[in-house]
Amino acid sequence: MPNLFDQIPAALPDELIQTLGRSEYVRIERIVSRGHASPAGFWYDQEQHEFVLLVGGRARLTFADGRASVDLAPGDWLEIRAHERHRVDWTDSQQETVWLAVYYR
Repeated sequence: MPNLFDQIPAALPDELIQTLGRSEYVRIERIVSRGHASPAGFWYDQEQHEFVLLVGGRARLTFADGRASVDLAPGDWLEIRAHERHRVDWTDSQQETVWLAVYYR
């Protein structure tokens, strides 16, 4: 049986993004970060809504609309609406940060 914590490489020079399931309207991804962040000046601006659950590790998200940054710990989740510009400020560099992201229309 697959497990979200299986097959995480020891070396992780880039974020690991794996599609776990998809249909015409939904895509489910496992994202693994270890000290990764969005490049300076980069903002995600997605066509689909995103439900994101932090399963392990720690992270901080910032939104372009000026609201306060959001610190995430295991179990925290949020919904990011389509075209709601956001970025990852940081993820824990001492452990894997495992995200479960569900993109939908």
